[in-house]
Amino acid sequence: MRILVIGAGATGGLFGARLATAGRDVTFLVRPRRAEVLRERGLRVHGAGQDFAIKPKVLVTGEITETYDVVLVSVKAVSLESAIEDFAPAVGPDTLVMPFLNGRRHLEVLEKRFGADRVLGGVVRVQTTVDTEGDIFRVGELEEMFYGARVGTAPRRLAELHETLSGAGFPATLSEHIDAEMWTKWVLIASFGGATCMMRGTIGEIVAAGGAQFAAALVDECAAVAAAAGYPVPEQIHNGLRASATAPGSPAATSMYRDLSQGYPTESDHLLGDFLQRARQLDVPTPLLELATISMRVYENSR
Repeated sequence: MRILVIGAGATGGLFGARLATAGRDVTFLVRPRRAEVLRERGLRVHGAGQDFAIKPKVLVTGEITETYDVVLVSVKAVSLESAIEDFAPAVGPDTLVMPFLNGRRHLEVLEKRFGADRVLGGVVRVQTTVDTEGDIFRVGELEEMFYGARVGTAPRRLAELHETLSGAGFPATLSEHIDAEMWTKWVLIASFGGATCMMRGTIGEIVAAGGAQFAAALVDECAAVAAAAGYPVPEQIHNGLRASATAPGSPAATSMYRDLSQGYPTESDHLLGDFLQRARQLDVPTPLLELATISMRVYENSR
């Protein structure tokens, strides 16, 4: 299958590079400045005991002249609308669109544009960032990809996709419960992101300041929303999230917190605001999540 990766950042860059290294047909659609870096330096991955590079096939906006079998969408939520306009010419009658954004609002946007039967659910778990040179830096070894049909995707296409993504240097799982996987990831991102952004510190710093009970309660609030939506977080995972949210000395933080710390726009409305709206629709009380959301709205408005 011919794969078009939208973006070559910490997520799309890593998985695209893995797939290309494994011999898959991968092209990256990126902004002009990013294209210059990739064409000059290549796409480099380093850290956590690995160091490799590829010379990627790169396109910029307006250069798409044919459709692809799979479009992997790995942009920030704030860039989704413009990205859709950029990659829309690549979507043909049989193209599968697989986004790896956190949350769920993006699914509605993509389904409205391309049709529900083409838009898959997707979750990645990865520990990467982009360094000052524009290279992908692996902070840790975690690299996992989960994907699955949400509405009416042809089983043949799913099987072909799974074969393409498998055996490329990372665990690739075709899930029959991708909506549940997405909700569980959203609970993690909303609770950890809400806590670290509102308190302006890592999990370890929050715990050191006496905020362990606050962090655990925020996890419980978000898990209650998922349960009310019909996707309860498994007990073992729920307990693990509470333990991680209260771990002394933990450096854990989310990309939303890193964006906040650097004065960048964040995905807070997509990740926190939408979560809060669903909590209200489901009549689930979430006072801590509401405070975290208000805090981030103040930040975004001040920008």
